Order: sequence, then structure tokens, then C-alpha cells
Amino acid sequence: MKKFFQRTSLLLAAAFIGAATLQAQKSPQDMDRFIDALIKRMTVEEKIGQLNLPVTGEITTGQAKSSDVAKKIEQGLVGGLFNLKGVAKIRDVQKLAVENSRLGIPLLFGMDVIHGYETIFPIPLGLSCTWDMAAIQESARIAAIEASADGISWTFSPMVDISRDPRWGRVSEGSGEDPFLGGAIAKAMVYGYQGGNLSDQLRRNDEILACVKHFALYGAGEAGRDYNTVDMSRNRMFNEYMYPYEAAVEAGVGSVMASFNEIDGVPATANKWLMTDVLRKQWGFNGFVVTDFTGISEMIEHGIGDLQTVSARALNAGVDMDMVSEGFVGTLKKSVMSGKVSMKTLDAACRRILEAKYKLGLFDNPYKYCDVNRPARDIFTKEHRAAARRIAAESFVLLKNGSIKQHPGSLPEPLLPLKKEGTVAVIGPLGNTRSNMPGTWSVAARLNDYPSLYEGLKEMMSGKVNITYAKGSNLIGDAAYEERATMFGRSLNRDNRTDKELLDEALKTAAGADVIVAALGESSEMSGESSSRTNLDLPDVQRSLLEALLKTGKPVVLTLFTGRPLTLTWEQANVPAILNVWFGGSEAAYAIGDVLFGDVNPGGKLTMTFPKNVGQIPLFYNHKNTGRPLQAGKWFEKFRSNYLDVANEPLYPFGYGLSYTTFEYSDIALSTPSMGQNGSITAVVTVTNTGKRDGAEVVQLYIRDLVGSITRPVRELKGFEKVFLRAGESKTVSFKITPELLRFYDYDLNHVAEPGEFDLFIGGSSQATKTARITLK
Repeated sequence: MKKFFQRTSLLLAAAFIGAATLQAQKSPQDMDRFIDALIKRMTVEEKIGQLNLPVTGEITTGQAKSSDVAKKIEQGLVGGLFNLKGVAKIRDVQKLAVENSRLGIPLLFGMDVIHGYETIFPIPLGLSCTWDMAAIQESARIAAIEASADGISWTFSPMVDISRDPRWGRVSEGSGEDPFLGGAIAKAMVYGYQGGNLSDQLRRNDEILACVKHFALYGAGEAGRDYNTVDMSRNRMFNEYMYPYEAAVEAGVGSVMASFNEIDGVPATANKWLMTDVLRKQWGFNGFVVTDFTGISEMIEHGIGDLQTVSARALNAGVDMDMVSEGFVGTLKKSVMSGKVSMKTLDAACRRILEAKYKLGLFDNPYKYCDVNRPARDIFTKEHRAAARRIAAESFVLLKNGSIKQHPGSLPEPLLPLKKEGTVAVIGPLGNTRSNMPGTWSVAARLNDYPSLYEGLKEMMSGKVNITYAKGSNLIGDAAYEERATMFGRSLNRDNRTDKELLDEALKTAAGADVIVAALGESSEMSGESSSRTNLDLPDVQRSLLEALLKTGKPVVLTLFTGRPLTLTWEQANVPAILNVWFGGSEAAYAIGDVLFGDVNPGGKLTMTFPKNVGQIPLFYNHKNTGRPLQAGKWFEKFRSNYLDVANEPLYPFGYGLSYTTFEYSDIALSTPSMGQNGSITAVVTVTNTGKRDGAEVVQLYIRDLVGSITRPVRELKGFEKVFLRAGESKTVSFKITPELLRFYDYDLNHVAEPGEFDLFIGGSSQATKTARITLK
């Protein structure tokens, strides 16, 4: 039978195209006619094959025909592959699909491009702390350019799951605890991957399909344990968790990944209410839904049926593509023949996969992403690395900057920024480990091509500051725990010397230094998937090292590597300065140097609350009041909602972050104190940089609905703006408040803005104190 794609457009596709090339713009009617004709030619097996996303296996360039997936591809039983790296390999496999299968339907090639490709940006939680939507979109744009240059057309990003539980390791991959900010970031990421203009997304060959995940509520697993049960009211779902997914849909996201957890007792992967009623009918999503890794077969363990049963339930619910389980390709034909799945349902799922390939331009040019000249030109470039360095520095959060005497007889002054003089000792198990710098979920990273903190500072400060190093301790006292925490080639090369020998070496190095930079915290794989923790303190041997360093009397800067909020109550009380650097990506060492030595003024703000201890978890700023709230300024009152042993307040609140300068806010001025259902109010503050250094401030607007038909949070983020102010400079910041900002889902899940009074709060964190009251009529 003549190949379906042996026509002029395919011949033209053999010519490689440049990075800025656009595909021809076609109408939805053109796509419908094309796919109608193609589906009529397809057998049941070929339709089901489009829904199959198997593991690639190792494929060597030039040997695609002998790979373990080759036979399935030739039979038309594969719709896409994922995590195959290298444009030459991908071209070989695409050629197999296009030239050796009956209909020549091209494949999708996906990868976990989570926070960069080879140029790595900060982990997503760190990125969110920039509060800079342009920078976040730029990071995704660069990731798309690099991934597409290496043959990738689809990324499993952004992850937008809201989480209030830092025990859950995957908070590192999300954007924190707030749905309003999470929604803004979701849109920025989708625009970065797919293109910022909804009318012509995915036309360029350096734009790739995004996949918002994990739909839905994955970040709310019980006990902070990965893959665990989620159970909450639908009211809470829509008011506190669902908006970031919806925002991604509004931004045109092309695919959605189902979550592992159950919702209302039904796994998300088989939940028709979720995938059809909400996602497609309520939100208007018109892309395709893919399962998470083995999501279909895992429903057998959930206890809702055998492989044929759960596969049919998933397809009938609205899931279109089966990642790895091969439940669709193995059982759906039987379900169709027996009437458990209709041909109409199968055709609809197949159509959605084909539409994605059409929108990507793969039918016009299956080799759109296979220009073998692009990798050298577009990956890990000087320009991309410069952007990564700048954005990494923007993500760091200064948690503490105490004043010390820099020299005997001098007046106390802030420890940071450090002076470019003398000797600085980098001490700690995270001070000289290249492979941990990118952070978790950096699948395509060049793990040993990025400098460690010690190497980066030594390079930057050559001829200015003497940089020395000692490991000081292992990551964790327990060797087995350290092995679990350093998987995927991220070993810290455990030192077999005794704790005392390591400490003695560190103290000797510290004795010759003017300042100590303590590189402590988590390894990159202590957060991320399947990396839940119940103890969020600094690991035992690291705490002992830090205590010993402080006893030297030398100034100590805790340079904190982490993928989640940690419990730092002791550190806050005892360490002079704490700079949270998360995991800053490929250029993190240089970015840390930029901030430590004052070339960049830190301006990051937390997007997740830091608790005093794990007993406070879940702890988040936008909580509800009880009928017996603790009075302001109190620690404990009997018969109030509080603890016997610790105050309710967090260690560091949402939105918090210090600077090398200071900012003051004026009172809030309102254009009018009230508005109707079609009106608006402008709230204005003047922000002044009252310090001696230029710096950026994130001005944050929070709103409290004082009386509602259902209980409402004590405050909710409803606006933010990042402003740069020179020393002594003032700027006016305005927020337009409309009834839309005041909407919430009521008891019946109507999206309403109820008349009444609202308090506004504007300031530099969720504990902002400047207030004003408005009325919605």
C-alpha cells in the first residue's frame, strides 16, 4: 500500500530548517479534513497504537531498527516515545515511523525538561521565588529552544501542583503554596514553551508542546508521602488547588498529565468527572490527556479492576495516551469488540493525539525538530548561560543578615555582602559537588560540566580573594540514608574518614580564613519524586559541623542548598547570615558568588512557608480562621487554637525575603472606597528604597473577605509587582481591584463575588501591615 505521506510535503521535509522557521498557518477546517481522512484509513490496532507511549530503551545512533521498540513502531503501535536524548537518535527513530509503518504517522518525542535542558535554571520552587514572570517565561523559552534543537517536541512541564506540606519531596518541582501566584507561573511557563501568542503557538521549530501536571491535587497527598491518597471537599479543590491547572488551559497548554492519586475515591486516571466534566466541558480544554508513568496499571493496586477493566475506565473517563503500562495497546481492542469501549470514544482519543501532531507541524515535516546543525548552535550557549546565571541570582532568598563587627574596633554592620578581600573558606559536603548543583529533575544536564560552589568562587575571585575548601562532614551520618539521597549519579563521594577527622580538617581550614561559607543542606536528590522526609532539620553531622564552625568565632554564612522548606529554628537563632540558594542550576556557583560578594542584591521572596518544626505542618499563610483564633501577639491561651510547645507563627512566612537594602511603604490610597459589580478600585502605595544599595522589591497585595456565605481565608494574594529602586528612589505602585479578583466558589460551586467589605493589605510579605477597607456593592 502506498505510504500515506509519500507526497510533496514529505519530500520538502527532508530539507532541514533553521531555528526561526515558521510552519504554514492552516485553518481548523484544514486540520479536521486531514484527520478525518487519516482516521478512515486506520485500523483499530493503529488507532490504539497512537495512544501508546512506551519506554524508549537505549537506542544507539544508526541502530534504531534493532531497538526494542522498532517492531512496534513499524506495526503502527506507538504514538510517541520519551526521554530519548540526541537529535541523531531521534531522527533515526522518526524515520522508522515515517518510512517503515503502513501510514507513516510521525511520532511525538517527549522528555522531562523541567527547569532547563542542558542550560539548567533553578529548580521550579526556586524559580517561583523570583516572582518575575518575564524571567520564568524566558527560562521556559530557552529550555524549549535547547530541547527542540535536540529533537524533543514535547515536555512534561510545568508542574503546577499546590502543596502546603514540605515533607513531600516534589514541592521542589512546583511553585509553592499559593494558587494565584501558581496560576501566573503556569501561564508564563506554557507561553515560554509553546509561544506567547495564542493564535500561533507551536508554529516555530523552537517551540514545543507543554504538558501541565499532575491533574489534579497531587500535592495534597496525606502525610506528605508521594503517590498517597488525597481526600478533600470540592469546595476546597476549586478555591485552593485547581486554579493553576485552569490557568495553564487558558494559556493554551496542549496536553495534561493525570495524577497518581485518587479523587473522591476514584483514581484521577479513571475519573470522568475530573477529565471530562471539569477539564473539557467546564474549562474547554481541547488537547490530549496522558497518564503518568504506569498510571493505568497502577490502578490495579488501587483496587478498581484488572488491566482490561482499568484501561477501559481510563479511556472512557477521557484519558487519551497510556504512558508505559501498555494497557491500551494490550486490551482496548478486546474492550471495543465487547462493547465496553465505543469506537466513537476510541476515535476521539486517537483524534486528539493526531491533532497535537498536526498542530506541531509534524505531518508537514516529520523532521521539523531534527536539524542536526542546531545542537551546536542552540544548546548551552553563552547567552543562555548568562540568562541562567542572572535568573538564579534572582531566585535566592536572604533569610537572615545579622550585623557583626567586620574588624576589631569597628561598628557592627551586616555580614553580607562579603568584602572582596582576605580568605574565604568554603566548608561543607555541598561545597564541592558538581553533580548536585543543577538540582533534581535535570534529566538532560551535563552533570560534571557545571562548576561546584568552591570551583566557581575560586574562578570568580582569582587575584582578589583566597578561596579555600574542606568537606567538613559527610552529607548524613547514616551511610545507607546518604545512598538513598544521592541517586542518579548525584553521589557526594562519601568520605570514609571519621567524623572527627573530617571536622579537624575543616577547623584547620577555618582557622586560616576571615569568613566561612558553610555549604550545607540537602543533596539534590533529597527532594524530588519519591523523596519525602519526616525530619526537615539539617542532617545530624551537618548540624554538628555548623556548631563547631560557629564556635571558632569566625563570621559564618550558611549557604543553604535545599529543594523544600527546612526547619531552621536553631540556625535562625545562632547563625549570623543565611542565604537560601535552593539548587540554582548550571550557573549556580557563579550566581551565588554574585550575591555573596554584592554584585547582585538578593531580592527573592519565599513562595512556601517555612515552619518552626514539622509538627506545625501543614502550615500556610492563606488559612481559615477558627471560632477560637489566637489573639494577635499571643503565644498561648487556654481554649484557643494553639500549641503548648511552640507559637502558631512560621519561622519565615510566605512572601518573605530580605535585601541588602531596606524598603518603606506609604499608607494605601484608594481611588474610591466602594465599587459596583462592574466597577473597579485602584489601590496605590509609594515604595521607597531607604537603604544605600539599589535593589528589587516584590510589592504584594493581599485581600480578606470579611463576611462570606462560607468561611473565607484570613488573607489571599491577589496581586504583585516586582520593582527595581535605586538607593533613595521612590516609586508608585498601583493595583486595579475588580470584582473578578474578589470571586470565590460558594457552597454550590458557583463562582461569585459577594457584596460586602474587604480588607486590603500591601507590603513585602504575607504579613503586610498597611491596610485599607473597600466595599463591593
